[in-house]
Amino acid sequence: MELTHLIAFNLALLAALLSPGPAMLMAIRTTLASGRRAGILFGIGLGATAAGWTAAALLGLNVIFQMFPFAYMTLKVIGAAYLVWLAISTWRHASEPIETRGDVSGGNLVLAGALVNLANPKSVLFASAVLLVIFPPDMALSGKALIVLNQFVVESLAYLAFATLLSTRPARDGFLRLKPGLDRVTAAVLGALGLRLLLDRS
Repeated sequence: MELTHLIAFNLALLAALLSPGPAMLMAIRTTLASGRRAGILFGIGLGATAAGWTAAALLGLNVIFQMFPFAYMTLKVIGAAYLVWLAISTWRHASEPIETRGDVSGGNLVLAGALVNLANPKSVLFASAVLLVIFPPDMALSGKALIVLNQFVVESLAYLAFATLLSTRPARDGFLRLKPGLDRVTAAVLGALGLRLLLDRS
């Protein structure tokens, strides 16, 4: 593995981070609703699970999915159900002020971020495709460990920067004014993504 491989992987990773999806939507909402610290902790959870999916891809979990389609289908149904539940919960609480929902501990924020990315088992298939294109097939275990660590660090730093940009007082005040509508849009998108994941036959 060469440095150019890692650079190419990080560019693909950043492009994926910026694409709209459950992770990005919930990272935006968490940061705007609860501030920089909450956004960073949520991002750490997102990064940990994403790195975990990459580790699974490097260890051949995609092959297991191909050998045992029911395992992939089971994870996909559970993930889709979680996204739909998240959508319903967000919609139900859309009209409530943030302050009435109570403070969330750091551990719960990390777990919440981890669960959002865990809800999409297609991530391991995406990771497999990217890894196959970028990296040589005969990597040592140390090289694979470096890739996983690199992904966690890059994603955590990206969400740290993201949370810092969105945690300004004007951004949060604007969110609080528009919260009911923005929460319902987020809920609708999360629900659509959950149903798409459930109905996708790939």
